[in-house]
Amino acid sequence: MSAYILGVDVGTTSVKAVLLKTGSKAVVAGHALPTSSDIIDDSGIKAKEQHTGRIIDTLNRCISLLPADKLKHVSSIGLSGQMHGVLFWKAKGGCDWSKRDFFTAGDTSQLITWQDGRCSSDFLSSLPAPDSHLSVATGFGCATIFWYMKHRPEFLEDFTVAGTIQDYVVSMLCGLGGCVMTPQNAASWGFFNTSSNQWNTDILKGAGFPLHLLPHCVPSGGLAGQTCSDWHGIPAGTPVGAALGDFQCSVYSCMSAQTDAVLNISTSAQLTFAMPADFKPSNSPQPASSISYFPYFKDSYLAVAASLNGGNVLGTFVEMLTAWMKELGAELSDSCVYEKMIRSALNQETTDLRVSPTILGERHKPLCLGQVNNISPTNLSLGHLTRAMCRGVLDNITSMMPAERLQQAGVSRIVGTGSAIARNQVLRQEVEKAFPQPVVYGQNADSAVGVAMVLCDLL
Repeated sequence: MSAYILGVDVGTTSVKAVLLKTGSKAVVAGHALPTSSDIIDDSGIKAKEQHTGRIIDTLNRCISLLPADKLKHVSSIGLSGQMHGVLFWKAKGGCDWSKRDFFTAGDTSQLITWQDGRCSSDFLSSLPAPDSHLSVATGFGCATIFWYMKHRPEFLEDFTVAGTIQDYVVSMLCGLGGCVMTPQNAASWGFFNTSSNQWNTDILKGAGFPLHLLPHCVPSGGLAGQTCSDWHGIPAGTPVGAALGDFQCSVYSCMSAQTDAVLNISTSAQLTFAMPADFKPSNSPQPASSISYFPYFKDSYLAVAASLNGGNVLGTFVEMLTAWMKELGAELSDSCVYEKMIRSALNQETTDLRVSPTILGERHKPLCLGQVNNISPTNLSLGHLTRAMCRGVLDNITSMMPAERLQQAGVSRIVGTGSAIARNQVLRQEVEKAFPQPVVYGQNADSAVGVAMVLCDLL
């Protein structure tokens, strides 16, 4: 009887689950569903939060759509998900297993996501300097906990455990009293040293940080435990991998050679390549640098230009247009507007309009927001603007990691992937103009597939 690995990715906008056949690594089934879990912020603090219960309900629906005869033969479960964010729960009340063979969310907080903007530059500068090569930014778990310490300490008193959303799912599946976390997710929280694989406990303790909320660290690619109960037909006692970062798993799914660079444009955008095996990052943060070094597997690192501005820029533009049209008495769906935008831009092969699309700033330049330059009466059409925005997304990511840097690293091709690239032919055209290396599209980067592949290869 064939055995399968279940790979699950709990993303910013959707949950995806796939079944990978052990041996061949062929994907035999998969489903993705939108979580529709965003909470509207009316507090004025730039909060970006999601409803935990809705995310878990979506996860349950997603798994239940996979073939029941194959779920019975799942040999291990891997989870990845959105990094940086933080979720709080009570150790013994984090979920409810009374609904037969699945759990629902219990005594938890909302998920504060990586897009959260409550930690201002002034607030971040008031925090102690981390013993890490990675800077701390708004939306990072430890920064968010520091914010609650200062502004709403009573909120933290309600909870005993914290982790990313994917760590939470692993903890609930395994019936863990606390939270285990891999260096991939720990590094994304800040105040974690990837050379020693230790939290900066002395620094954090000195700042009054609630150390009991720090998860216990285990190796990336290792196990967290076993399922404590049957789960959608998957037997109790099935091994569960410690949760991994969605970024690392998406890269793992499509980087087939050390000389590949992966360009992923989905909600946000990342350009990455693998560093040599003996590479070690510096001992202190380089906050002004546009390139970060993310822990990968087996003590290796990825060089990453991680932009906050990707497909979300085009999504914001679509929302703006539909809102304007509604005010003008005309209504079109977002998808219809998007299609017309792309069609217009395909007919407009070049433009002298310049759009800097950094509407969310960047982690290394948080105050450098979007701009439109070189406006003239002849370049104000929808085609000009859409073409300029797509080009601007590429100009921004290549300014963060220039083509020369890729050539110096021996990168011989660009693997283009992500939902925005798959959906948008104009973006693909601009990708091919932006790099001297050949660009290939093919296997789409997929964190759910990647996490299943990791378990297949490393366990």
